[in-house]
Amino acid sequence: MIWYHRTFTAPQVSAGEKLMLNFGAVDYAATVWVNGHCVGTHEGGHVPFALDITHALGEGEQTIVLRAEDPPEDVRIPRGKQDWLEAPHSIWYYRTSGIWQQVWLSVVPDLHLTDIHFIPDVANYRVRGDFRLNTMPAEPVALTVKLSAQGKLLAQQTMMVADSELRFEIALPQLENGVHRDVLLWTPERPNLIDVEIVLEGPQPDRVHSYLGMRSVGVGGQRFLLNGLPYYLRMVLGQNYWPESHLTAPSPEALRREVELIKEMGFNGVRIHQKIEDPRFLYWCDVLGLIVWEEMPSAYSFSNSAIERLSKEWMAAIRRDKSHPCIVAWVPLNESWGVSQIADRPDQQHYASALYHLTKALDPSRPAISNDGWELVESDIWSIHDYAPDGAGLKSRFHEPADIEAMLRGMGPARRRIVLNDLPIGDKPVMLTEFGGLSYLPKQGEKWHGYSTVDNEQDFEDRLRDIFTAIAAMPHVAGYCYTQVTDTEQETNGLLTAAREPKLPFETLRDITTLAAASVPHEQIDSARKKARAAAQDAEPIL
Repeated sequence: MIWYHRTFTAPQVSAGEKLMLNFGAVDYAATVWVNGHCVGTHEGGHVPFALDITHALGEGEQTIVLRAEDPPEDVRIPRGKQDWLEAPHSIWYYRTSGIWQQVWLSVVPDLHLTDIHFIPDVANYRVRGDFRLNTMPAEPVALTVKLSAQGKLLAQQTMMVADSELRFEIALPQLENGVHRDVLLWTPERPNLIDVEIVLEGPQPDRVHSYLGMRSVGVGGQRFLLNGLPYYLRMVLGQNYWPESHLTAPSPEALRREVELIKEMGFNGVRIHQKIEDPRFLYWCDVLGLIVWEEMPSAYSFSNSAIERLSKEWMAAIRRDKSHPCIVAWVPLNESWGVSQIADRPDQQHYASALYHLTKALDPSRPAISNDGWELVESDIWSIHDYAPDGAGLKSRFHEPADIEAMLRGMGPARRRIVLNDLPIGDKPVMLTEFGGLSYLPKQGEKWHGYSTVDNEQDFEDRLRDIFTAIAAMPHVAGYCYTQVTDTEQETNGLLTAAREPKLPFETLRDITTLAAASVPHEQIDSARKKARAAAQDAEPIL
């Protein structure tokens, strides 16, 4: 149990306004008092919550007290890579308890927006808005949405709001001209964003400035599709821990730098592993252009309370993050953690299937992976983990269609079945979503966990080239995710040290990780993209 105590001076709150106390994340259960009044509770260590504290304000200096509870022995709590034991073991790390994301105050009107979500519909040249208000309006009020890019107005729409939830569509006819679409569509190479201005009218208008990214994601023809075209995913596994501040970034600049480092190594995406990341990190992924797979931190027991806790927190994470264009896939479960008997128990299979369908119900616009790594039930991508120590081992399972089919139907690399219940394989893409994990040979007595060791820098480069060359020769694999970005505690298998220093020069890492992007099918795709961009540059601009 952790107690926090802080005093503050309240900002001016006028009639018709509220003062909200906002928490980015508190691990795990929080109770909050203001001036001795209990203003609210929250359970869930990875997602935000906000409390109206207007009624608890007094004269002069205000006092906040927060109690955080995070019982380590309760493995039914979604905890991700945080260890339930006192000392880290295997691939789990020291725990983070208490406040680990931002805390801030905000003054809002009595009637205000709580949720703003935009869902792009590129195929039909429009964007859908899903908004929520904090309460039902006493009478209908006007809401105006303006979309602009490069300082020029694209669309403006005003509607009357009579409910606490609102769904609407805004046409973007500029998307109809195919040769001009690159200036509006979001990709990692061209992370175009559209500025959004929203005004909810009332006695005290609520004004919001935001952004959206127009892009479509999906699967088809055994490929991942971005804006309707095959797109090869070159991802890296991100634990996103820092030695000086653990689960919390040491500074806002560190969040941006993490994105820049991943791109400097040649990757176009990151799979954030067992962590709901700070939204400021996702902002930089949107702005700088980095694809994200978002993954729910696991519980490690199967019970009614574990199901309830994880499902509730996963819904809150999707609710917070589903407007980020950088996020292209959702992963509710990883490697059967929390469902360790899923291969044989129908109840655990139903749970994984239910999480997949719940995810698709909340956001049908993105692929979802039911149980990344193995023992997959319904899933949009067949995602497989394979820590073969060399390229030959990977090639033996992923190069030929018959070998891939045999692996999907039988036992996988970790001696786990890959696809359960004789589900049809169909034309869903196959991806290698964990591999590598190379570490330098640990010193005598050094605490260490890894998958394969190298002796020196040259050996490290040679082994990386061997593995990535094998992947580049796999025409039937639609993408990969290398383990991992940085050394993290005893897991010393990063491409960077824990201090974010590269183990090989950045140009060498870039040359290796982009080998797969240079394979023949992707050269053809890149050529088509270049021709489209050249046509767009020659044509008269629309903005």
